[in-house]
Amino acid sequence: MTDLVIRALDASDAHLFDTLPDPLGAREGHRLTRHRPDWQRVALRDGTVVARGAWWGGPDDTEPVNVNWFDVAEGEEEAGAELLRTAPWQVELELNPPGTWREDPALRAATEARFTAARAGGYDLLVERFLYRWTPECGLPARPGRLDFRPEPDDAVFFEALRRIHSVTLDAHALMDIEEGGLDQAAQAELDFFRWCPSPREWWQVAYTPRGELAGIHIPVHNPSGPCVGFIGVLPEHRGHGYAYDLLAECTHFLAERGAESISAATDRGNHPMAANFTKAGYPVVRERINFRPVSLGSR
Repeated sequence: MTDLVIRALDASDAHLFDTLPDPLGAREGHRLTRHRPDWQRVALRDGTVVARGAWWGGPDDTEPVNVNWFDVAEGEEEAGAELLRTAPWQVELELNPPGTWREDPALRAATEARFTAARAGGYDLLVERFLYRWTPECGLPARPGRLDFRPEPDDAVFFEALRRIHSVTLDAHALMDIEEGGLDQAAQAELDFFRWCPSPREWWQVAYTPRGELAGIHIPVHNPSGPCVGFIGVLPEHRGHGYAYDLLAECTHFLAERGAESISAATDRGNHPMAANFTKAGYPVVRERINFRPVSLGSR
């Protein structure tokens, strides 16, 4: 087998990225995503692309926040691993196969080849997630009318609410932050993400019960790719009443009223209560997301 050549792309040869087959339909999944050519890298053998990766971040980011497109040609798992190992950025890796990948033999083989390459490239599985996309054809979810929603200008209110919500969280990323730096780190990570999104700070909302008790928060946002459900959280003492659905319904209406033609969302596969709320609110699963984390980050 001939030697492997790994290189970054630029505007003059960005077309090379598109020469590898796309069995998992990543291009369709990223139709609203803008990738920078200089954050795209390919592995070539005899001048043919056998692995590719696209690192991604917001328009103002100086470094990527993740790898959100990663492909390997059949039998080229080691090339993909080398592509990841030699990258200048060690950030989280996302694979986004179709929701049917487990049942379709061809999709399963392609997905598992990427798993193999990621693990060989120094990545460990963090979590598997459902990806949802609401469109107007899904219909707006009914508003139960049980909570009073209002903006809240004080970040400290959201910070404390996030600390309390994450004290009983099922979310793998939050649990990772808690393990590394406690509830303060988990809450701050969420606030940093909300601030990173280009949507207005005034969109963040708190929800109160008729008795005036804070029940939860919902954060409708635009990330760089479009409208999405940024966060849904119910305080521990108010769980068991189905309020997560109320928050999700309000978040959906909020974005739809501001012209959203689609709304993206995600939850961990193991978070069965939240997955049920997305189903109830009319959000179909369009893909899955498998998050891998560099082993080097896990040893910090």
